[in-house]
Amino acid sequence: MPRAAWLLAAFAALVTPAWAEPDEALLGKAQNYPLGTARTWYDNPYRVGAWSALNKVPGILTRAVPHAAEASALPQAAQPPAIRYRYRNISYTLAEYLERQRATGLLVLKNGEIVAEYYRYGRKDDARFLSFSMAKSVTSLLVGKANALGLIASLDDRADQYVPALAGSPYGATTIRQLLRMSSGLIFTERYDGTDDVARLARAAAGAPGAGKPLDVLKSITDRHSPVGEKFVYAGAETDVLGRVLVAATGKNMAALTSEWLWQPMGAEHDAFWRVGVDGQELAHGAFNASLRDWGRLGLLLAHDGQVGTQQVLPRDYLLDATDPARQPPAFKPRRATPYFGYGYQFWLMPMKARTFAMQGIHGQAVYVQPASGVVLVLTSVWERASGRQDAQPYEERDALWRGVLQSLGGNTAE
Repeated sequence: MPRAAWLLAAFAALVTPAWAEPDEALLGKAQNYPLGTARTWYDNPYRVGAWSALNKVPGILTRAVPHAAEASALPQAAQPPAIRYRYRNISYTLAEYLERQRATGLLVLKNGEIVAEYYRYGRKDDARFLSFSMAKSVTSLLVGKANALGLIASLDDRADQYVPALAGSPYGATTIRQLLRMSSGLIFTERYDGTDDVARLARAAAGAPGAGKPLDVLKSITDRHSPVGEKFVYAGAETDVLGRVLVAATGKNMAALTSEWLWQPMGAEHDAFWRVGVDGQELAHGAFNASLRDWGRLGLLLAHDGQVGTQQVLPRDYLLDATDPARQPPAFKPRRATPYFGYGYQFWLMPMKARTFAMQGIHGQAVYVQPASGVVLVLTSVWERASGRQDAQPYEERDALWRGVLQSLGGNTAE
């Protein structure tokens, strides 16, 4: 490097604040993290602003999920232990993770107490973070509750028994259980390149000219990659169908169900909200928004197998079917459904001896839960790439972080 260039770089390093956050200029710090519009909210420099306040983006339709009258306690741990993790044979702290990855919020709970809580890029504790595909797990919890109440008679019912508009289509003929496992066998593309089937569904839900209706997109999926029920292949359309089954079976919208069955009994601190399509249907596959602590409360509800105090809020047997690798058919177990994760009922199952599972979103959103150790990790992010197929590094380091959290807090990482 020429001496002049070296001196310039050294000066820049000296004047750059130590608290600079990764890619903050690209992400819109100079513009105070703007929201964008219904056309630009997904892009830089709008991601930080829009992904923590999607209900304020002009042109985006949302429906509120009212919080509880009294928030359940999340006390600070009196003497929180230091958390470290190892990644590529180097030891890091939580603070160093935040300097390395584009996290907007990070929360660690142990036995219901806050061990660590961070907000980045100017976010605060009342931000409602977009979950992307963590919403699929929320949808699954509502399906399980509807089934326990008898509103969905059987998970082996076909979707078109509840949604007659899907009659005659392959998705309509798929059972609810097969949809929960994403095993319809239908080819629904998710390349995240703007031309795939998930983009078609998104455009239809947003009412884009010429995009048709979301049901038109669902009914257009007819080709198969494998027989129904035999293989896990990730497909957001399957969760969209589940959302429509829920609304038809209960006679209520998903926001009302989420408040009644989750947010109220678990003691949510803030209103949450769902994004809604032009057809009035919540986007069940990727558009639920909630505060960091309320994501943590949801993780605690799962860590307690659906129980709040003495009240069984969610059906325990369904949760075990949804999150226990031992209960999955062979093709859906960890390292079989994918090279690493297993897949339950819209939950990712980790290859560990102790039941450990996750809710995940495509840009670095996650809630990790290990019930036996009482450890929950919530992470919201604005990763640049939309999946591990495009950039594996953030996923690898996040996995290392979760393992470090478990090891630091008495959890079990044995496989």
